[in-house]
Amino acid sequence: MPDRMPDLVLGLDGGNSKTDVVLADSTGRVLARRRGPGTRSHVDGIATMVDGLAVLVDEVRAGAGIAPSQPVAVGAFYIANLDLPEAEREAQQAIAARGLASRVVVGNDTVAVLHAGAPDGWGVAVVSGAGINAIGVDPAGTVARFLALGEATGDWGGGWAVSVSGIGAAVRAGDGRGAATLLGDRLAKHFDRTSVEQVAIDVADGTIRQHDVITAAPVVFRAAVDGDDVAAAIVHRLGDEVVEFVRAAVNRLGLNDIDVPVVLGGGTLQHGPTLLLDHITAQLAHQVPRALPRVLDVPPVAGALLSALATAGAGHDVLARARAALTARDAGT
Repeated sequence: MPDRMPDLVLGLDGGNSKTDVVLADSTGRVLARRRGPGTRSHVDGIATMVDGLAVLVDEVRAGAGIAPSQPVAVGAFYIANLDLPEAEREAQQAIAARGLASRVVVGNDTVAVLHAGAPDGWGVAVVSGAGINAIGVDPAGTVARFLALGEATGDWGGGWAVSVSGIGAAVRAGDGRGAATLLGDRLAKHFDRTSVEQVAIDVADGTIRQHDVITAAPVVFRAAVDGDDVAAAIVHRLGDEVVEFVRAAVNRLGLNDIDVPVVLGGGTLQHGPTLLLDHITAQLAHQVPRALPRVLDVPPVAGALLSALATAGAGHDVLARARAALTARDAGT
């Protein structure tokens, strides 16, 4: 009698700017990976978002040569902007109804980062991509979440905030309200405009789209590295916001007296300058001395895949194999 074929598992990480999906089998072997547009349920609605996810799942199945009749045993879908329990429930029902997997796990994208970087599945994860959010989980599974709805809930951080703050600081420098900065000329060049004032006008009226605004964050980072005090203050503010999320989660969960894994994920943290990460490390050492920070060294979708595998009953060796496969791919080996 032939051996039973391994089950299929799927992990999906949906961010504001991109969505990654990985298909693997229950031995931890990665079969295919695809990337698509970001998830925008808060703008497009859950149904439209799920339509896009279904297309991406079909593409990754086709890339692995999987027949349409072969089911996916477990799918873990961790998606940005599912910030409220009712949004998670609606997404769970919609994804399950599409039959994308026999068993569906749905949550906010912070969970993917935590699973990807915290070996025992608990700790604090801060995600700073287009925006910023965090989650804390204690060893018993108690969860501390944040609304993370933007300015209305006191959030500041991510590529959007860094970019807009840089543009605003440059305009203030030009009209005499702020200190001199390198950012004016650099941001005008980045957006191919004659002045940073024109950049600000085009951002305000939507000529420069939100997605494109976020691309200016590296310009601010580079100016900070080059010694620009105004840019450095923006970078330090981002670092301070990250530390505040960690401090709040640790306090709420009562984890002050034990070593706590802290995972830093998302584009502005995983690809941010040493200046930013050094500031975060120094502030954590002062404010949350038992924090053990690490920058995520795999794409967040790895956490979604590990979650799917764990839900399917995979052991530590299988989880390690899958994580190593994605680490190697992203290292170009």
